Amino acid sequence: MNRVLLFLLFLFVLLLTACSGLTPTGNPLPETVSVPAQWRTASDATAPDVTRDWWRSFGNAELAQLVVQAQEQSLDVVAAVARVHQAEAAARIASAPLLPELSVNADFSRQGQYGDLAFHDHTFFGGLAASYEIDFWGKNRARRNAARAILRATEFDHDTVALTVTAGTAQLWLQTTALRQRIDIAERNLDNASRFLALVEARQRAGAATLLDVARQRGLAASQQRIVVSLRQQAGDSQTALAVLLGLPASTFTVKSSRLDALRVPSIRAGLPSDLLVRRPDIARAEAQLVAANASIAAARAAMLPSLRLTASMGVVTPFDGPLYNAAAGLMAPLFNAGRLAAGRDLAIAQHEELLASYRSVIISAFGNVEVALNAVTGYDLQAAAQAQEQELAQAQRAFDLAESRYRAGAETLMTLLDVQRTLYAALDHAVQLKLLMLQARVSLFRALGGGWQVANTNPGVVL
Repeated sequence: MNRVLLFLLFLFVLLLTACSGLTPTGNPLPETVSVPAQWRTASDATAPDVTRDWWRSFGNAELAQLVVQAQEQSLDVVAAVARVHQAEAAARIASAPLLPELSVNADFSRQGQYGDLAFHDHTFFGGLAASYEIDFWGKNRARRNAARAILRATEFDHDTVALTVTAGTAQLWLQTTALRQRIDIAERNLDNASRFLALVEARQRAGAATLLDVARQRGLAASQQRIVVSLRQQAGDSQTALAVLLGLPASTFTVKSSRLDALRVPSIRAGLPSDLLVRRPDIARAEAQLVAANASIAAARAAMLPSLRLTASMGVVTPFDGPLYNAAAGLMAPLFNAGRLAAGRDLAIAQHEELLASYRSVIISAFGNVEVALNAVTGYDLQAAAQAQEQELAQAQRAFDLAESRYRAGAETLMTLLDVQRTLYAALDHAVQLKLLMLQARVSLFRALGGGWQVANTNPGVVL
């Protein structure tokens, strides 16, 4: 009897010791980083908020169609949806131990003996069995909560992938369109260079130009031809990258002809930095992972405590009459496992600390993304608003027309003509590149602001 009392006292002390560290202390979502009151670069307060179909604000039907196609067909999005389904199944598995487990079984046997004393017996058993672990310390509930938090994190990860694919599609389409426009400019400048080469060669044959003039113009024409080939290669690579993002073979996909001049330059209101915490799916994903890690600590601590399991069964055995039943309760307490359970608890705590640091890092990175995008939008807008680009282009065209007329009349040197040709090409090409940078900066800002996503939305089927 004294041994029984000592064992019960030891078990009671063990329970008190384990229970003292069962529940994780602190808020599962602790204070992370200081949130700035406003952005360093102000945005237009009168501009509309970011909407979920922000890509339509550029006013191009092909771009809108390709974005929707990417959201439906991109293999990255398809894989993200599959990960959500896996997390849903894992959450159901984790929730199962909270309910009793019921099984049915049946057994038939026959035994006998041959010979003079031959006999044969038949035995049949059929019945139901139930088992249930009483979740005293919340171990199973904590595992269920962790699985549910992981499911939410996976849904948020899907939304992050969808936003990334959407922005990537817009960026690649803009880049491909700009490269095609630059190819058109380079081809027109190659035609000009070839036309002037024929003129210089004719003047050289007439004694009005030198072989040096011919060599210089030939060099300019060859340079323009190299630029055309290079731009075509870049455009092909950009179109291929877009096809891969859409989940299509590159040989079956072609971007339609378009010009950046026909696109609208949308205005965007960035809002307050604090709004970003509920508008970016990657922040919500990091937060959900932190919640899951917090629940995993509770489960790891509860695993160090005793567990009580109830079992019951009832069935019929022939040739006996009447049903048979069995009921039992089993208590199991870990005494020695070479520190395995304690190491599991320490592992869960260390993982929680890692995810907390990652959570803070994601928030800091998100603020930085918005600041960089706002600065880019403001900088490119100021370049366009100063009208320096238009003035540079207009003066380059005027200088080229004057130099051509004067050279034909013999009043200007070839060096001047070569210089204004290069200047005009550079001005035309830079105008397209500036427009591309303005549009791509807005795509980056749309993405940095979450693309119209809201934290309340956890449905992976919603198109961003």
